[in-house]
Amino acid sequence: MEMIEVHQYRSLADGPRLLVLGAVHGNETCGAVAIGAVAAEYASGARKLARGVITLVPVANPVAFARGTREGDRNLNRDFRPCADPQDAEDRIANHLAPLMVGHDALVDLHSFASAGTPFVFFGPQDNPDDLEPFRRATEEVALAQAVGPDRLVYGWLPAYAKGAVRRAGGSIAYGIGTTEYMRSQGGYAVTVECGQHADPDAPHVARRAIENAIALLELDRREPRSGEDRQVTASREAAAVRSRSSAFESIEMCDVVDRQSPEDRFAAQWRSFDRVKAGQAISYRADGAALMAPEDGYVVFPSPNAVPGREWYYFARPGKRP
Repeated sequence: MEMIEVHQYRSLADGPRLLVLGAVHGNETCGAVAIGAVAAEYASGARKLARGVITLVPVANPVAFARGTREGDRNLNRDFRPCADPQDAEDRIANHLAPLMVGHDALVDLHSFASAGTPFVFFGPQDNPDDLEPFRRATEEVALAQAVGPDRLVYGWLPAYAKGAVRRAGGSIAYGIGTTEYMRSQGGYAVTVECGQHADPDAPHVARRAIENAIALLELDRREPRSGEDRQVTASREAAAVRSRSSAFESIEMCDVVDRQSPEDRFAAQWRSFDRVKAGQAISYRADGAALMAPEDGYVVFPSPNAVPGREWYYFARPGKRP
């Protein structure tokens, strides 16, 4: 019988509450490796929690993980919500993970991807009162996105998905809600760290670095300096470090999605995620030969040559203006 393994450490000193998830998709193992190593250090006493709470879930989807597949019965990172009448394994898993999220401030969700590429971070919207994804912790979330490690920062997932959902027969915007979107809806903030290609031997190191950097940002393992002067020096050094790194960040805004309409629809090239395209450049062709052009200089994101008709084929993104 599958079970979800949870390691939680609680300091008697108040502080931020951090949740780290691995293997939301069962074939993405880098997070499980990294989280297991950090949990072992807390368990052995090699590292100690100075304040707050850290909760580590090496394998969030044990059903898919046991099979070595992306999904058990469906994608756990879509339509994520507690369910009164669970219909599949992912519904039952979400019923356990969702309450866990409610008890935390910040979420780091560790993933990997199928094709070769550079690690990147997904983060969410600016503070807003809108219906789609209201939010009020953007400053904290951007700081977390900048801290975890990768220099490519991507935002705009849910608005881009929603554009496609409303054009799609039977499409549902709710299907675009994953772990991070649910975390924001419950008052927290969250980032997804895409640590590299599934089999990349460096991916577990990227995941481990993301955990270490989140812990450092939230100062969970570090006590406050003893004097006011020390605190001021520490804060100045940390601010300078962030300013130094920020010049290297690549900010990308996802802005639209294109669905496949026919099995004969084809790409104009063998695209990889974040390949650059120029305005007016052909990205794909419909079955009748009509070309779909890049509306502006930007990127092809998540191209799926094997997408079934009626589903997402690829996303288009532009250079971002955040953070």
